[in-house]
Amino acid sequence: MADNKLFMRDCVFIAGAASMDIMPSETLPEVAFVGRSNVGKSSLINAITHRNSLARTSRTPGRTQQINLFALDNQLIIADLPGYGYAKAAKEKAYGWAQCVSDYLQTRRTLKRLYILIDSRHGLKPIDHDFMTSLDKAAVSYQIVLTKTDKAKKLELQAIIEKVCQETATHVAAHPDVLITSARKKQGLDELRSAILDVAEL
Repeated sequence: MADNKLFMRDCVFIAGAASMDIMPSETLPEVAFVGRSNVGKSSLINAITHRNSLARTSRTPGRTQQINLFALDNQLIIADLPGYGYAKAAKEKAYGWAQCVSDYLQTRRTLKRLYILIDSRHGLKPIDHDFMTSLDKAAVSYQIVLTKTDKAKKLELQAIIEKVCQETATHVAAHPDVLITSARKKQGLDELRSAILDVAEL
């Protein structure tokens, strides 16, 4: 397992971008997190970096409205992407976020892997499949991370894990290993940290 002590070091917000023309230059390896609204993305980012409020958490869906970048010990960039599948925002804004994320995923040369967060109580939804298929076509490397496992019933969780693994295997750009996490219970965090360090070659 990789040395996860890096995640104990300074992690600071460096930029927020709603379009690629104001995105900081590509200097460090990056990993990005995305998922349906309210999947626990900000909570997981805070948990793996040992912070309480690095990424803003909210009960209101669609709170992340730009790509937020954080620098970990000046060695790794963590990108918090806007959630998908929530349409309360104005259509023009929602389209702008989607276009920015699409451009980022397809053109960011330092992006090592995208982590798609899936609520373990619900599994993959049609919108997740559509997003994954678009990533397959664009040859964007991604890995599924199940969140909120502490809130799922044990037997139902196992069934969802098996189904997600089976479905993930049908997507060509997906990493075969599905990561199982709980930000609240601190479960699976070391495995996620190790995966990040491995793919970033740190």
